[in-house]
Amino acid sequence: MKVLIVLTSHDQLGDTGRKTGFWLEELAAPYYAFKDAGAQIVLASPKGGQPPLDPKSDEADAQTEATRRFKADTDAQAQLAATVRLDSVSQADFDTVFYPGGHGPLWDLAEDRHSIALIESFIAADKPVALVCHAPGVLRHVRAADGRPLVEGKQVTGFTNSEEAAVQLTDIVPFLVEDELKAKGGKFTRGADWGSYVVRDGLLITGQNPASSADAATALMAQLRAA
Repeated sequence: MKVLIVLTSHDQLGDTGRKTGFWLEELAAPYYAFKDAGAQIVLASPKGGQPPLDPKSDEADAQTEATRRFKADTDAQAQLAATVRLDSVSQADFDTVFYPGGHGPLWDLAEDRHSIALIESFIAADKPVALVCHAPGVLRHVRAADGRPLVEGKQVTGFTNSEEAAVQLTDIVPFLVEDELKAKGGKFTRGADWGSYVVRDGLLITGQNPASSADAATALMAQLRAA
């Protein structure tokens, strides 16, 4: 089994002067869900090389068993430092793709034509796609084979408006994940703020927030085994 994980290359939180990037737990928990199941993992990002880590996700209160394991894993750190360029990867080489969140993807991956085409190609090839937290926002321009938005009529979730308000970034982000998924016709559902909540609709798996990342990866693995 070969899994592609796509990370952001964007490190600026709007015009606040603060840094953003990918959220550590949303990479670490799925990474080990896949690795411990024997999967081969490739990390990619739009610019390649070391992707930016959201500094908030590296603070003490955001650490989990998976993040501590990842930071102590020299092989994982070396792999993270050398992500391949997103425009160099092909759906044909992978069984599935997973998108961790963090605020960064709202700026780059949501508008990246290679990411959009990649997701469309996975769906067209009948391969599952999973995205967690802010990453479901990268579906905003992704279309189904009939030209309609991919999320139209589908059960989806993602970082909620109330969670964005809680971190005081409602007026900073380029768009709100919940609002955007609804605007594209998605049937948005949610769990409690900061609790794990994962939705699967056909080939599409979405998770609400960082706490959902391990469960989203587990749901993805279950779908791959059932295929």
